[in-house]
Amino acid sequence: MIQVEHLTVGYERGKNIITDMSFSVKKGEIFGFLGSSGAGKSTLQKVLTGMLTGYEGSASVAGVECRCFDRDFYEKIGVDFEYSTMYEKLTARENLKFFGSLYKNGTRDIEKLLDAVGLLADADKRLESYSKGMRSRVNFIKAILHDPEILYLDEPTSGLDPANSKKMKELIKGEQKRGKTILLTTHNMQDATELCDRVAFIVNGKICALDSPHHLIMEKGAKKVTYTWEEHGEQTAECRLEEIGNEQKLLELIRAGRLRSIHSSEPTLNDIFVELTGESLG
Repeated sequence: MIQVEHLTVGYERGKNIITDMSFSVKKGEIFGFLGSSGAGKSTLQKVLTGMLTGYEGSASVAGVECRCFDRDFYEKIGVDFEYSTMYEKLTARENLKFFGSLYKNGTRDIEKLLDAVGLLADADKRLESYSKGMRSRVNFIKAILHDPEILYLDEPTSGLDPANSKKMKELIKGEQKRGKTILLTTHNMQDATELCDRVAFIVNGKICALDSPHHLIMEKGAKKVTYTWEEHGEQTAECRLEEIGNEQKLLELIRAGRLRSIHSSEPTLNDIFVELTGESLG
């Protein structure tokens, strides 16, 4: 569905924002872009939505080169930016009806979509009275309103409480089940781990790792075992899970019945990102 080959985007001063980037996204996949501020994620988004056409290499979406998009192409994509792009003096329902009127092929049922995100009761309130989380949910509806083939989601759970964050992730998964291809940009590693089929770590305009969250964690990280015992106060030690049979101190404690606690853990996607890039998404 998306094919990027040797993409390079430069500043006027000669410094590249994106350098020789290549990747592809399959139809029906949720693909995540992860990187710190200034890594090139926003620039990549602008290329893939046709907003930035001054690039070298190739970037195509649904078989169309991004610099050649026409108005009809925007019927096929939905964009949910992190910040609201709607009219503050209009209600949520009025906003959605207006934006829906811009598309030629009709829209999905606005009432059902508002109900799905828990905003049906607030549909006739002006956007200026909405919280950030409520705006985020309306913006998501606007992105899927015209039933596009491809969704670009930027921090879709930003500002949401845990309950609504869970609901939003269920809605995103629901869109995937309907056959949508989804590009997700986020700083939230938990969201990326739960939602993405594959993720790309972007650092200084280059992809430094690309794989499924599970494979990145299993291949780059290692499960650890942490155990504690009492010896002049509580003592703690850890070892790699695969080396537990050779951990003499742990075996001695078990034989002596002195082990107070033991648990295993695996690295998070954020741990792997830090390990590979030397940066943190905070």
